[in-house]
Amino acid sequence: MNAETLKQEIALTITRVFDAPRSLVFEVWTTPEHLVRWWGPKDFTVPAITVDFREGGAWRTCIRSPEGQDYWAHGIYREIVPRSRIVLTFRWEEESVTDTLITVTFEEAAGGTRLTFHQTPFPTVESRDSHAEGWGECMDRLAIYVAGQKEAVE
Repeated sequence: MNAETLKQEIALTITRVFDAPRSLVFEVWTTPEHLVRWWGPKDFTVPAITVDFREGGAWRTCIRSPEGQDYWAHGIYREIVPRSRIVLTFRWEEESVTDTLITVTFEEAAGGTRLTFHQTPFPTVESRDSHAEGWGECMDRLAIYVAGQKEAVE
């Protein structure tokens, strides 16, 4: 198995269709006011978040578990195509953890927006699977949040 094959095997892709317009789904990825409402797994809170939403801009966040454990992460926005694509680095603030690259695409879909979330590379399949669970719960929270935002606009 070559390195490229291994890298592809240890990637995470999640695709969801949200019942909300693409402009809204994109917008809730861009500002702390929105991110604080849905970022993180089920029952986690976001006590701190900073966002410089521009190419080359930095972001940093703390998510807090229901037990009170804080998990800090940060990264840089590498590419932003309004309403279409966000590429950012992601790194947990603990020793010996490497950067991953997250690409989020937003596409028109019947009834709303198809969001594809891709994160790579992970050091192990276990690490990927742990992130799949957390990001899956995060996407569940995002679906609920954008549905509420859509209703507020209508």
